[in-house]
Amino acid sequence: MRNVLTLFKREMTSYFATPLAYIFIVIFLLMAGAFTFYLGNFFERDQADLEAFLQFHPWLYVVLIPAISMRLWAEEINSGTIELLMTLPITTTEAVLGKFLAAWIFAGVALALTFPIWITVNYLGSPDNGAIVAGYLGSFFMAGGYLAVGAFLSAVTRSQVIAFVLSTSVCFVLTASGAPLVLNFFSTFAGDEVLAFIRSLSFLDHFQNIIRGVVDIRDIVYFGSLIAFFLYCNVLAVNRFKGA
Repeated sequence: MRNVLTLFKREMTSYFATPLAYIFIVIFLLMAGAFTFYLGNFFERDQADLEAFLQFHPWLYVVLIPAISMRLWAEEINSGTIELLMTLPITTTEAVLGKFLAAWIFAGVALALTFPIWITVNYLGSPDNGAIVAGYLGSFFMAGGYLAVGAFLSAVTRSQVIAFVLSTSVCFVLTASGAPLVLNFFSTFAGDEVLAFIRSLSFLDHFQNIIRGVVDIRDIVYFGSLIAFFLYCNVLAVNRFKGA
């Protein structure tokens, strides 16, 4: 854990040493606010909950999370510093976890800075704060899922732009896999079991359950398994630089 924490601190420092962190946070807060009040009709709904705020998080993350993950490994590969990193007395798993946790906590900081909307809904009504906490935690774990996907794809290319495009595309597919448009396409040649599997991959379906206050163990297992799987793939991708 000491090596993981050391790399975690190094990565967190690098975020706030450049304008990247501040730009990301400002854009996230502005877009979250715009979606909540203009597309989600927060006031017009006249309901004391944060569904109008949380329901847009998957689509925000599809674009914004790859902006964080694209630099995790592609930057190291392009600059050649990954060979130096791999010669340090740390394992590949420790390096992957350190970078991932730093990016995940950074995304969590951006999410936590939306607390004024939580205060607002409590001022205006009497919401179910348990459901709101569940929604925030679900959003945090969903961000971790997107980051794990993006981190893996960042490790297979030296171009941050390519990593961003790939991550955005894969995250969009994972998000929309339960939508009628996607299911109708596969229904022309796939059976019910295949369609059920495709639907089960949808970020939207699992997240919608959580923001309604329904915490199902299957949703938790889904996000946990997704993160673990792509971090494992990330380790395999980075291992090719061992001894380089």
